[in-house]
Amino acid sequence: MGQISSPIMSVRQLNKQFGKGCEQCSNSDNRKLERNYCRACGTVYSCQNLSFDLYPGEVLGIVGESGSGKSTLMRSLYFDQEVTTGEAYLQPYKEGAVNLFQESSQQQKYIRNHLMGKVYQNPVLGLRMGFSSIGNIAEKMIAAGNRNVAAMEARGSELLDQVHIPVYRMKEAPKKFSGGMQQRVQIAKALSNNPPILLLDEVTTGLDLSVQANVLDLIKHLQRELKISMLLVSHDLGVIRMLADRTMVMLDGRVVEQGLTDQILEDPQHAYTQQLVHSLL
Repeated sequence: MGQISSPIMSVRQLNKQFGKGCEQCSNSDNRKLERNYCRACGTVYSCQNLSFDLYPGEVLGIVGESGSGKSTLMRSLYFDQEVTTGEAYLQPYKEGAVNLFQESSQQQKYIRNHLMGKVYQNPVLGLRMGFSSIGNIAEKMIAAGNRNVAAMEARGSELLDQVHIPVYRMKEAPKKFSGGMQQRVQIAKALSNNPPILLLDEVTTGLDLSVQANVLDLIKHLQRELKISMLLVSHDLGVIRMLADRTMVMLDGRVVEQGLTDQILEDPQHAYTQQLVHSLL
């Protein structure tokens, strides 16, 4: 997989802060912070000047401890929250010429429904637990403008079959399913409109190990089959090792290291990455 192609997604100088900031912390070059927190005014800098590219068909892993800014980044990219400042460009959207963060909420909904799918760590955020499983998939298709019931049913059952949910259970609600099955329904829903990009936020956290392995195998298989680009957030280097082509390491809202996954795991440069890798061994 060469990097000759142009990126499918580019993010530049993404910042997300919670709080107003003060004299101590407002200047990004000279912030006096404890980790990513300003003791003077209580502002938290969740993402600080994040820039990266995602290439077609690539899996980019984002790893870091809890509170490093990984999930904030994912929420920002899926428009679940607004960024403070920054730019993001998608090649399939207006040929990558328009900053997504400055588009209207209507356009952002369009991007969300047609060009991205997201699988949340907590299935409650990604699914309507009382709807049927196939109804959940149809909901995302309807949001993208689909009105053909037969086509939605066909697509829904095809996707549920792909993620190994028995077709005879497709009318059941996800609240009746195990955690692993709920994640698989979320994956099916995220894929319903053939998005070129999938955002996966800690998708195996809280699942039993054997179930984790099943979900990871499924993601690997789908990625190969669909050639989809993925941003994969995890605090588990085992997950990153299995799935990611390249990896970004985050600490306190910043990227401290990035490179080919093998390279980062074999020869980590930053002290924090070294600590992470040794904890895996």
